[in-house]
Amino acid sequence: MSIDTEQRKGAIFACLAFLMWGLAPIYFKLIQHVSAFEILMHRVIWSVVFLVLVVSVLRYWGKIKRIIVQPKLLLMLVITSALLGFNWGLFIWAINNNHMLDASLGYYINPLLNVLLGMLFLGERLRKFQGVAVALAFSGVVLQLISFGSFPVVAFSLAISFALYGLLRKKLPVEALPGILLEALILLPVALIYWWLMVPTATSSLPANDWHTNVLLISAGIVTTLPLLCFTGAAKRLQYTTLGFFQYIGPSLMFILAVVFYGEVFDAERVVTFACIWSALAIFSWDSYHQSRKRKKAAITAAEV
Repeated sequence: MSIDTEQRKGAIFACLAFLMWGLAPIYFKLIQHVSAFEILMHRVIWSVVFLVLVVSVLRYWGKIKRIIVQPKLLLMLVITSALLGFNWGLFIWAINNNHMLDASLGYYINPLLNVLLGMLFLGERLRKFQGVAVALAFSGVVLQLISFGSFPVVAFSLAISFALYGLLRKKLPVEALPGILLEALILLPVALIYWWLMVPTATSSLPANDWHTNVLLISAGIVTTLPLLCFTGAAKRLQYTTLGFFQYIGPSLMFILAVVFYGEVFDAERVVTFACIWSALAIFSWDSYHQSRKRKKAAITAAEV
């Protein structure tokens, strides 16, 4: 299969992933009467159920076995599953505690972190304007720290955990679906122990819940797994810096939802930080577009010669 075809597939997967992530807050708002840890527990459990069904239909168990017999791969998947579980839990908490703007900021920061990680660990060169963009984003955070005495902890925690997760998954020789299933299986014992030992809540017993709540909780497996499958499929086909470009879709949708539909306040503190991040992303986008056009022209010239 040609490189162009693979890149087009990667672009489609990336768009789908970030579109679903951008709209995911709507789902979590529907179950905000359930605690974040309890929702996380259901995310893990029902993700395993959904993924086992998909793997069985596709007959991928042979690929799972080949990974299991490699201790180094399993160890790395333990690390990625921990990053994933942390990111899932914090995202749920942020959405259901009216920190959707912070979540949005985190995923705006993420592409710039991707640039840094791509440079440090994947040998991708940091161009001049990319450096300017990263510096501008950093300046926005410093200004918030100095002017308002606060640091966007939630935003940076989400950004760093997901950037590291994407980097490690890109480097691992593990296909998207088998890798995600193993990550979910690694988290499953923790989720089951939590369910067994947790203090009973109004929603902890499925038989006692109304059908609407149970359907939403069980749907957590699909809501969680589909965008993640698309993301890992995209990460395998696109440059890490290119993948970051598509991520603007998710936080933009979250920003609109937070301000327009859920009434979160876009105050002066957030204006300063967002303005710097948006400016940085504009520079980064212009640079990416410019470099893409240069590569296409070079390729056409080489073909003519």
